[in-house]
Amino acid sequence: MRGSQAPTLEAVARAAGVSRSTVSRVINNLPGVSKRAKLAVDRAIAELRYVPNQAARNLVTRRTNSIALVVSERGDRVFSDPFFAKILRGVYAGMAGSRRQLVLLMDQDRDDGALEAYLCGGHVDGAVVVSLHRGDPLPARLVEAGLPVVLVGRPLGEVKVPYVDSDNFTGAVTAARHLVSSGRRRIATIAGPQDMAAGVDRLNGWQAGMVEPADRIAYSDFSVDGGARAMAELLDRYPDTDGVFAAADIIAVGALRTLAERGKRVPDDLALVGFDDSVLATTTAPQLTTVRQDVEELGRTTTWHLLAQLAGEQVLPPSVLLPTELVQRSST
Repeated sequence: MRGSQAPTLEAVARAAGVSRSTVSRVINNLPGVSKRAKLAVDRAIAELRYVPNQAARNLVTRRTNSIALVVSERGDRVFSDPFFAKILRGVYAGMAGSRRQLVLLMDQDRDDGALEAYLCGGHVDGAVVVSLHRGDPLPARLVEAGLPVVLVGRPLGEVKVPYVDSDNFTGAVTAARHLVSSGRRRIATIAGPQDMAAGVDRLNGWQAGMVEPADRIAYSDFSVDGGARAMAELLDRYPDTDGVFAAADIIAVGALRTLAERGKRVPDDLALVGFDDSVLATTTAPQLTTVRQDVEELGRTTTWHLLAQLAGEQVLPPSVLLPTELVQRSST
């Protein structure tokens, strides 16, 4: 076929001695084709070097060969938090060899329903949803529409959707016990958002790991500015605080900024533990002791679960919990 036009479906059918519809059924892995006919079609495809038209295949199989990564946050937060870059890397790695495309969707204006309409309109075969907040109707609506979906992070509420998460509770218990074992006695926490499972589980874990009353609490979103404000609030209310567990490294970075402004030395005057072991943990001064979660593995495992659904696997775990571990550095 060198020097001529690309071979057509009709050319394959003639070479194989079968009908055009039989070739189409073989290409799209549909039933109703004899073994002999399939071998003839496969041989003709190889000889002619025929490449199927993907758009036509999609019309037959009703597959787009695309999956969506849906981040339920504004773009400014997505691009400022290294957590999301690692999730994206993990999802991309999890798709290796699947011959699928990745569509990145961020929460801009959910009130107009455009995001849900796009996801349910046949543009993608499934969705990975990350950074879900309490009360978000998106997962339930996607399930109702029949779209396969897996969440990064445990959902709050009664939504029955498969998810993959880190063991946030145990990680926070470990952080609290580390501060206690280091001799700190007036320990506080900067808790994450309480409309997200990560924020709830890390607060509960910190409280469970404390031996003294765990009532020194300030709250922050997952941002540097939020961490700075929460640290200032703690110092104003409890100036004798000598240890702090921050629910995320990005929060701890803000806490360090306030501590420097207040003339507090870390760890001499106050020990600080973060959560994530993100790139931020090794770029601060001092470097952060933190609870490590494998964020890229979160993305990979969630993608594996979604691709397994799309492949028709019936026996899949409703949830997967990945381990965490303490990484000690110079902030404690």
